[in-house]
Amino acid sequence: MSRELPSLNALHAFEAAARLQSVSAAAAELHVTHGAVSRQIRLLEETLGTALFVKDGRGVKLTDPGARLRDATGDAFERLRTACQEVKQRSVDAPFVLGCPGSLLARWLIPRLDRLQRELPDLRLQISTSQGELDPRSPEVDATLLFAEAPWPADMHVFELAHERIGPVLSARHPRFEALLKTSAAGLLDEALLHTTSRAQAWPQWIQAKGLDAEALKLGQGFEHLYYLLEAAAAGLGVAIAPQPLVADDLRAGRLAAPWGFADTNGHLALWVSQRRQDGRAERLAQWLKDELGETA
Repeated sequence: MSRELPSLNALHAFEAAARLQSVSAAAAELHVTHGAVSRQIRLLEETLGTALFVKDGRGVKLTDPGARLRDATGDAFERLRTACQEVKQRSVDAPFVLGCPGSLLARWLIPRLDRLQRELPDLRLQISTSQGELDPRSPEVDATLLFAEAPWPADMHVFELAHERIGPVLSARHPRFEALLKTSAAGLLDEALLHTTSRAQAWPQWIQAKGLDAEALKLGQGFEHLYYLLEAAAAGLGVAIAPQPLVADDLRAGRLAAPWGFADTNGHLALWVSQRRQDGRAERLAQWLKDELGETA
């Protein structure tokens, strides 16, 4: 026996018209025209080689084959509706997996996780991080929190949470801390600056924002990850550069200082969500993150 089915659009139109006993009512339910439903029913009748409706006064009624198909399609579509609802509910009940770079996770998100989970208990947040570059399109994550620059890809829904601001920071443990506090941004050109290989453009961006020549920069010790870079700065090993949210708590606690201020880049901290993962949770998380970032600015 052939496993081919008639057009599903035609079956859908027929099922609605048979269930509602009206082509007009079916058209209204399916948000199409009366003529569109009629054409789909004619297509189905031609495919099956039999009439499914006959005229009955000003309306229509089902033939015997039509009544048999009504029962079968009604049961099939109801089972499909139930299954889809169950799948959707399981998706909502499943943990929401957030991809997040380790430095952002350790220095900004983890201190706020307890409050996030209290305020968004239905999110059931699960964090995924990686030593390598995060892939927002990975099927293993529901969303990814990243610093990045537009334009955004068409296959992703990107929530812009905050403009990226970067700036130099150092610790009071630095042997020349007091002297450096008195120097201008230009004075940093004489320093062997701590930097991260994952964000090589950070120092040039900030120096240029201050109207200085990036070619005059002297880079010292480099670190693979921002987390280690900032730990080195906190230990007094030199002047580092970082996004403002990642050092906001350290600045408030006095663990780090930022005497030269922060400058905007072209980037944003953004929540990337695949277009296939739209169940409302990403929007709630994005709004929470945006509000929290506003408080730490």
